[in-house]
Amino acid sequence: MTLVRRWAYSLQSSVKFLYYTPRKGSTTSRDGTSFTAGQPSLLRAINERAILELVRTAGVTSRGEIARESGLSKPTVSLALNGLVTAGLVEEVGRARGGKGPSAVLYRLNPQAGWVVGIDVGRRYVRAAVADITGKLVARRDEPAASRSSTTLVEQIGHVAHQVAGDAGIRWRHVTHATVGHPGVLDPDRGLLAHAPNLPGWGRQGLVEAIRAQLGTMVSFENDVNLAALGERADGLGRGVRNFVFLSVGTGIGAGIVIDGRLYRGAGGAAGEVAYLPIGPGDPHDRAHRRRGMLEDSTAAAGIVEHARSLGMARPRSAKAIFAAARRADPTAVRVVEAEAGRIALAIATLAPLLDPELVILGGGIGMNGDLLLGPIDRELRAISPFRPTIVVSELGEEAVLHGAVSTALSAAQDQLFTRAPDLGRREIVV
Repeated sequence: MTLVRRWAYSLQSSVKFLYYTPRKGSTTSRDGTSFTAGQPSLLRAINERAILELVRTAGVTSRGEIARESGLSKPTVSLALNGLVTAGLVEEVGRARGGKGPSAVLYRLNPQAGWVVGIDVGRRYVRAAVADITGKLVARRDEPAASRSSTTLVEQIGHVAHQVAGDAGIRWRHVTHATVGHPGVLDPDRGLLAHAPNLPGWGRQGLVEAIRAQLGTMVSFENDVNLAALGERADGLGRGVRNFVFLSVGTGIGAGIVIDGRLYRGAGGAAGEVAYLPIGPGDPHDRAHRRRGMLEDSTAAAGIVEHARSLGMARPRSAKAIFAAARRADPTAVRVVEAEAGRIALAIATLAPLLDPELVILGGGIGMNGDLLLGPIDRELRAISPFRPTIVVSELGEEAVLHGAVSTALSAAQDQLFTRAPDLGRREIVV
């Protein structure tokens, strides 16, 4: 199957923003989509979209190379390239050197055809980055989060986003798409950001609208751990791995799940909210666990500090301090870290037979302590479960969420930019 045919099938089965107007002589695909055989504008749209993807993937390529990869004729490729150049999505970048005969014109994605912004909103920091449409990062900002109230945090999100756009030398109106990574889950029906107990006021009514008032309508929202998983898939240890879990343990705990190369969100977007697994000391029926979740209460940073205090450790200021003490061989700190590794292993043992991941990537402020955690986690997992995925520590670290936000915004922007091409304005396709 050629690339163009694969892309056509993808458009028919997956891309929900295209609707084909049925006409006399139309046919219906297996998924119920009606389209007219041989509609010129539809075929041009499919060809242009496939060629745009080839150019994006190749970086720099020629008409002949595109024809060989796509299975299309050179005249068809030329027509599509002319349309993409006219739309400002593709540009000529010179000619190939060497070889016999006339040199071939080289094409690439026009870097300035669009701009994207990724934003990572956390308890401690707000991070933002700007990339051009090829994915190249051109500006970056980090600020301590004004997280004591949702109002000040929303204002800060807008300020940081506009500042980083200015750092990139662009105005905000030039941004094609922005993605905001945040704790919790977006409820699209009510416009609420739920399950985010670590950010005061984050679940209040109107928060989504307030952020859109700062950033405009071309903004999407995604759970921060989901974005970390997407960041790992794009730029980290998840590259080329079809099935893996990103398990973040820090101020909170959550999992981003990638199945068959795609992020799995579940029916309501809450897949991976492992904080609510009934794992840890105490009674799972206790209402005290309703807000943060039983696993998070015992395994996230506050739970580690509480455990250290219960064992008599003098003034454990933070989970970071406890791990530092464990590295100095403090016996109480070592006990706390081993107990933490056991709870993480139990969480992995719970997920492994359900998802059968090839890989589990640990992240978050606590999960990044692989030198102290990986050995005990592996030993405990071997003792309690026959399912033992490979367990590694993220190479992206605190950058994983931002990488995922930029990658998500980039995907959305490329779709949005392509729909602006002239051939998509015809009546046969309603966008």
